[in-house]
Amino acid sequence: MNDGVHSSARKITYNYKFIFQNGEEREFNIELDSVTLNLTQTKNKARPEWTKLRCFKCPNCTLNDQHEFCPIAINIADIIDYFRNFVSHEQVEVIVTAQERKYSKRVTLQHGVSSLIGIYMVTSGCPVFEKLKPMVRFHLPFATVEETKYRAISMYLLGQYFLYQQGSQPDWDLKNLAVAYENVSIVNESFCKRLRTIEGKDATLNALVVLDIFAGSVNFSIDSRMVDDLDYLFKGYLK
Repeated sequence: MNDGVHSSARKITYNYKFIFQNGEEREFNIELDSVTLNLTQTKNKARPEWTKLRCFKCPNCTLNDQHEFCPIAINIADIIDYFRNFVSHEQVEVIVTAQERKYSKRVTLQHGVSSLIGIYMVTSGCPVFEKLKPMVRFHLPFATVEETKYRAISMYLLGQYFLYQQGSQPDWDLKNLAVAYENVSIVNESFCKRLRTIEGKDATLNALVVLDIFAGSVNFSIDSRMVDDLDYLFKGYLK
């Protein structure tokens, strides 16, 4: 595989700006390594008690006791702290600026925060989310369930093609994709338990619920063979 195409840009950036109805604005800047797609921020982060790995540790977590803190929890602690006193249904204007283009949409706060947190969950070093990193590289804010399903399945099948090129046995039936999203749902559920220990309102908690709904929708589509619902897009291939 050719890694040379990655060398032109050392980092990938996303900027999320939240504009509230009272005129208040808040920005979150995300920097990712262009090859590993890991977060590159090095500033000291808040480490409240709920960020410790043992606090509602995910039952499918593979990190050992050498990790005192959950990597996702540490990276979203500032976001949780900021939004903890907001209600989930508040309307906000969210502007997402990537290097290639800009997105803007008026959404409920829970949907805006969900899009933001989703990046951190995949890029913080949690082994469960490792296979979803290609989705972050081609991040699509405010994606619909159908768009998410299409992107997830396309990503996974491209990964199977690379396995095939290496001489490994590919999973063309998407069985392991369903397993991957089941594991994502387990993490989302455990994080909801973490956040319930924090005093405040429901914006961040419901943001995770939104993420879990999207993860569940992809998993349900695969398990019930509803992936066939997308075949109408491929008539040019099926003649």
